[in-house]
Amino acid sequence: MARNAGDHTAHLTREQYRVTQQHGTEPPFSGEYNGFKGNGIFACVCCGQPLFSSETKYDSGSGWPSFYRPIDEQAVGVQADCSMGMRREEVHCSQCEAHLGHVFPDGPDPTGLRFCINSVSLDFKPTE
Repeated sequence: MARNAGDHTAHLTREQYRVTQQHGTEPPFSGEYNGFKGNGIFACVCCGQPLFSSETKYDSGSGWPSFYRPIDEQAVGVQADCSMGMRREEVHCSQCEAHLGHVFPDGPDPTGLRFCINSVSLDFKPTE
């Protein structure tokens, strides 16, 4: 069962809170991890759960960090998002329910998925 995200928000910046707790979106091409090339794990900025590996990160040209799969299928949840006059699939942390971004069916092989994630929703942990 997911824990309440409110238990994990005291350390967040105003922008991290707006995106993760109020389902906001950072402006395209503005995020710290959009063009980032480091090796490691991208974790939830709220609770620290590992979400994506740098091995699955790619440049989608969308303006947000993109991944073709989560580190574990159980790490993220997906639900319908009908805001902004369209239907999208929202991605959230399965542990604390923080909003991460959206997933689209236009990604590369092997999954065909594009997890389009806000940089401010992520905390990078480099591999040693």
